[in-house]
Amino acid sequence: MERVPFRYIVPLALLALCGAAWLWDPTRWLLWLLVPATLLAIWDFFQQDHTLRRNYPLIARIRWLMEDLRPFAQSYIVESDLEGRPFSHQARALIYARAKGDLDSHPMGTELDVYSDEYEWLSHSIAPKEDAPDHWRVSIGEGSCAKPYSSALLNISAMSFGSLSGKAIQALNAGAAMGGFAHNTGEGSISKYHRSHGGDLIWELGSGYFGARKPDGSFDPDQFRDRAGDEQVKMIELKLSQGAKPGHGGVLPGKKVTQEIAEARGVPVGDTVVSPAAHPAFATPVEMLEFLAELRDLSGGKPIGIKLCVGQPHELFAIGKAMIETGLHPDFITVDGAEGGTGAAPLELSNSVGMPLREGQIMVRNMLVGLNLKDRVKIAASGKIHSGAQMAKAFALGADWCNAARPFMFALGCVQSMNCHKGTCPTGVATQDAWRQRGLVVEDKGPRVARFQRQTVHSLREIVVAMGLSSPWEISPHDMRERLNGARSDAIDRIYTFLEPGELLENAEATPYARHWSAARADTFRRV
Repeated sequence: MERVPFRYIVPLALLALCGAAWLWDPTRWLLWLLVPATLLAIWDFFQQDHTLRRNYPLIARIRWLMEDLRPFAQSYIVESDLEGRPFSHQARALIYARAKGDLDSHPMGTELDVYSDEYEWLSHSIAPKEDAPDHWRVSIGEGSCAKPYSSALLNISAMSFGSLSGKAIQALNAGAAMGGFAHNTGEGSISKYHRSHGGDLIWELGSGYFGARKPDGSFDPDQFRDRAGDEQVKMIELKLSQGAKPGHGGVLPGKKVTQEIAEARGVPVGDTVVSPAAHPAFATPVEMLEFLAELRDLSGGKPIGIKLCVGQPHELFAIGKAMIETGLHPDFITVDGAEGGTGAAPLELSNSVGMPLREGQIMVRNMLVGLNLKDRVKIAASGKIHSGAQMAKAFALGADWCNAARPFMFALGCVQSMNCHKGTCPTGVATQDAWRQRGLVVEDKGPRVARFQRQTVHSLREIVVAMGLSSPWEISPHDMRERLNGARSDAIDRIYTFLEPGELLENAEATPYARHWSAARADTFRRV
């Protein structure tokens, strides 16, 4: 006799249990559980959308439940302290401790294998510099701007209202105001939540020109002048690309364009909005620099910079050549690593496109140093920076300050549930649902943001002191060592190339960038 298919067993068994419970009075209360389960099993039995549920009614739903719980179970039960991506449990625990003001020390030494490539180190001194300043700030735009900005060494990186909740933006801005550091708006422009506590703002202007756009999506200088002139706006950052999805535009579906988002971005409520992959305001390196100069004038002389994840090297050198030929230059360049990204992005772009922060930062540093421009153009490093040690390493590679995004999300309470793109963030950080935001109390989270920033910068000072230096800008590539294998290590400047001042101007053909330099031209981003 042919065996009864499994798909018949569960519905029939549940029906039998329902009948038994109905007939035997003491178990009749079970019907409250059995009837809904039976109806669900019958629905699964007849539906045609999901094979597993059709073949294994009700039971197959356990798989969906496990899929939903997997990120949480993996994070809290399966992973070790050093595992977990994009941020390990140890990294998250450090951020939480500093945000709360808890003890952030670690017992029993490092858990890293110091003879593997996961360990790299900064060289300390026998004579620590205990009289080093308590804190530092960096001046951006000095000598080229009417309103240069004195920046903290760790600022909040670009995160838009829309990708983050209104309460999250309020808490970030409250923390920035308390700690005296800057809050980047992200390309979604300046919302009322960014203005809520008066914290310094860096206005990021993307290819959609939100907050300064005409109805056709082109740049509107009048709107830009009005917004950029606000005293709370300290700098403007033109986004060319971002680490999460370099070279990729974006589409904001009309159903997500609420009244608040429409007000912030300057677009009609309910209309689908497109951010093109390329900027429509310019097409060549020279035109880009001219556009930056226009933005500086319209803003009343505030520092203007660009943000990019390095891709084609010749394009970076084309920008450098344009600076030399025109005498124009940005006040800063924010280097975003391919490991960066707070929002959702196509997996292929996240995993396979874009240069990591270290290589990208070294290339930008070499371009500026090789053209004798480093004293006029500052570098900001952005890409998974969450600790004083990572800041120190970024300074060793030429950074003037650092930005962080996801670490500040952790300071707000983010648990890395990986639901940012679904609008179902359980902590109210990356969602627009009002009831999910209820748990995020601005008055509590703002101070946590400020504490995390303060403690992280303090840990940078402790490292600078231990290295016998007076400031983080004195950290050099030879102060940082990296493993080549289990038996050998070397200083970073022996592994990567670091150009001398003016080397590209004097003898570019002798550098490792010769083919990229020769392929670059100031009047085009194309390879020539």
